[in-house]
Amino acid sequence: MYSGPCEDRWTSITTRRRSKGGALLPWLCILLFSTSLWGQASPQCPASCHCAWDTSTVLCSDAGLQEIPQGIPPDTVSLHLERNNIRSIPESAFSELVHLRDLYLSHNHIDTLSSGALRHLGPELRLLDLSHNQLRQASRDEFGSTQAKTRLYHNPWHCDCTLQELMETLNLEPETVNGIVCESSVRGLGESSRWEELGGLGEHAGQPLVRLLDSGVNFCSLHRKTTDVAMLVTMFVWFFMVIVYVVYYVRQNQAEARRHLEYLKSLPSPRKTPTETDTLSTGF
Repeated sequence: MYSGPCEDRWTSITTRRRSKGGALLPWLCILLFSTSLWGQASPQCPASCHCAWDTSTVLCSDAGLQEIPQGIPPDTVSLHLERNNIRSIPESAFSELVHLRDLYLSHNHIDTLSSGALRHLGPELRLLDLSHNQLRQASRDEFGSTQAKTRLYHNPWHCDCTLQELMETLNLEPETVNGIVCESSVRGLGESSRWEELGGLGEHAGQPLVRLLDSGVNFCSLHRKTTDVAMLVTMFVWFFMVIVYVVYYVRQNQAEARRHLEYLKSLPSPRKTPTETDTLSTGF
């Protein structure tokens, strides 16, 4: 069958297109494979959160969270968890976030910090916001050695020696430090040297903790005095118990000795033999 010039030209064009398509096919496969690998290697954003990858910011605000979400990218710089229903912070919640600089936990229901809950935060942390929560007590062990600017205002704090030592350690934000108010307090000595009544909220309830400390109130003075008194009482009780035991031991020995003496007296005296009598007479 005869093939005209038009048909030959069409065949040539089709062949060239097929050859070009075959050359592009390997590159297309490589591109798709690389894209799939990138999707697997790239960090995933936690559920109910929005991640801004360009600024390494994770936004989990107003998400109705009951706990710290899992799978937060380890290169996160700023983490927003405010306005949720979080009640506690476990010890390993932020252990992998070594680059974290800003941590927002305000407007939650946090009332418990696990021992060392914030100890794993890296030295790059600049801001720690725990305001507007339900914290009543906290210690230095829970915060570790962080030097970040800290917000602790609007919490129902119970002012005692432990909280006083924490306040002296943290880098509190100056603008919000007066918002750290004692909802209740232990008995302590103030300027007027009056004791607080037991069972109440305390003389210092409703007053900023920093102002109380500046005015000379020392919640640790009573703690130390109470410890000394408890030690003296313990030593006195121990000494009294030793004396009682010694007296009891002596009386028991006296009673035993008395009974033994009475037993010896009750024994019949030995009679003298004739030989002994003759010997005595001869001697005279």
